[in-house]
Amino acid sequence: GFARVKHHHSTPPLSLFRSTVLFLSFQEMALRTASLLATRSLSRVGTHGARVVPRVNNTASRTASRAFILGSARSYSSYSGSQTQSKNNLPYWMGAGALGVGLAVYQLNDLKKAQAYDTNWDEVRKEIAAVLDNENYDDGSYGPVLVRLAWHASGTYSTFSHDGGSNGATMRFCPESKHGANAGLAVARDLLEPIKRRHPEISYADLWTLAGCVAIEEMGGPKIHWRPGRTDAQTGDACPPDGRLPDASQGQDHVRAIFYRMGFSDREIVALVGAHALGRCHKDRSGYDGPWTRAPTTFSTEFFRELLENKWTLRKWDGPEQYTDPTGELMMLPADMAFVRDPNFKKFVEMYAADEDLWFADFAQAWTKLIELGVEFPEEQKKKCPLNLWAQLQHLLGKK
Repeated sequence: GFARVKHHHSTPPLSLFRSTVLFLSFQEMALRTASLLATRSLSRVGTHGARVVPRVNNTASRTASRAFILGSARSYSSYSGSQTQSKNNLPYWMGAGALGVGLAVYQLNDLKKAQAYDTNWDEVRKEIAAVLDNENYDDGSYGPVLVRLAWHASGTYSTFSHDGGSNGATMRFCPESKHGANAGLAVARDLLEPIKRRHPEISYADLWTLAGCVAIEEMGGPKIHWRPGRTDAQTGDACPPDGRLPDASQGQDHVRAIFYRMGFSDREIVALVGAHALGRCHKDRSGYDGPWTRAPTTFSTEFFRELLENKWTLRKWDGPEQYTDPTGELMMLPADMAFVRDPNFKKFVEMYAADEDLWFADFAQAWTKLIELGVEFPEEQKKKCPLNLWAQLQHLLGKK
C-alpha cells in the first residue's frame, strides 16, 4: 500500500514521488530479475548455439509504466494543497499501479512456465530428418513440401502493415489454411504433428521454420542459420489476407511487387526462387503439373541451368498455361520464365548457374531473412527495455 500523504503546504508531496519511484523500481527490478534468472536457468542451446530466452511482454510493461508515471505526473502537476483534489487524482496512480503489478506478476508467471522446459534442439532436428524419406510420397521425400511449408508460412509478411510472416503459425487456422496457394500443405503440417506432441514447449512457428531448414540441409543445401523465439497465434484473427504469396501465372512485375513488399532485392528474389530445384507441382493442388528438374530432392543449381539451357515452349494440355521442355518431362511456370525475360533478373540467374557456392551463400542469407520477417526475438526485445525510471519521470515532468 501507499502511505497517506498529509498536505500542509503548497509544495508537491515528496512521498508521492517516492511511492511512484518505489513501485516502478519494483516492477522493473522484478521483470529484469526474472528475466535474468530465466536466462541463467535455461540451458536450451540449439545446434547453432542459440539460447532460448522467454519472451517478455515489453509493450505491456512499457504501457503500464507510462500509465503509472502519467497518473503520478497528473497528480503532481494538479496539486494545489487541497486534500480533495489529491483524492480526485488518486484513481490515476492507484489504478495504473494495480495494472502494473498485475502485468508484472503475469509476466513472471510466464517466465516460470518457460523455465519448466529445456528443449534439446539437436534432438528435434534429428526427429525432423528421420521423417523426410518416404518412398510412397512424390519423389521419395517430404523434404520439398516442408520447405514449401516454411516458405508459405513466412512469405506473407508485409513491411507496410507489419503483419503476416512465420510468427504466429497462422496457417493452422481458416481462412489461411484454405488459401489456394497453401493447397496440399496439410501434408507437411500433419507430418510434423507427432514431433510437436513430443515437444509441446516449442511453438508451431519455430517447428515449421526449423523443419524447412533441416530439409534444405538434408537435401544437400547450405547450412542455415536458425534460431528459436517465435510464438503461436491463438486464433485465426491474425491470419493475413489471401493474395500475399506469388501467383505462378504472373510475370516479373507481380513477382517484384510480392517480394518488394517483404523487403527483398532483385538478387535476393532470384536466390530464393532457386529453391524451385526442389519438388514438383501437382494438378490437384495448384493446377500445374510436373517437376522443374530431374533431381527434385536435391538442392542444386539445376533450376537455373534448366531455365537457361533448355528450350521451353507452351504446353498443349487442358490445364493452366505452363511451359514444357522437348521431352515433356520438365516444366516451368509463367512466373519462372520472367527470370530469363527480365534483364536484371537474368543476370543473377546466369551468375548463380555458374557458381553454386555463391548461390548457396546468398540463398542461406535470404532464407534466414525470410523466416525471420516480423519476428521479435528475445534478445532483440531486451534491447528495447524502458529507459532509466528517473529519466522517464523527469522527461514526463518536463525536466531535462
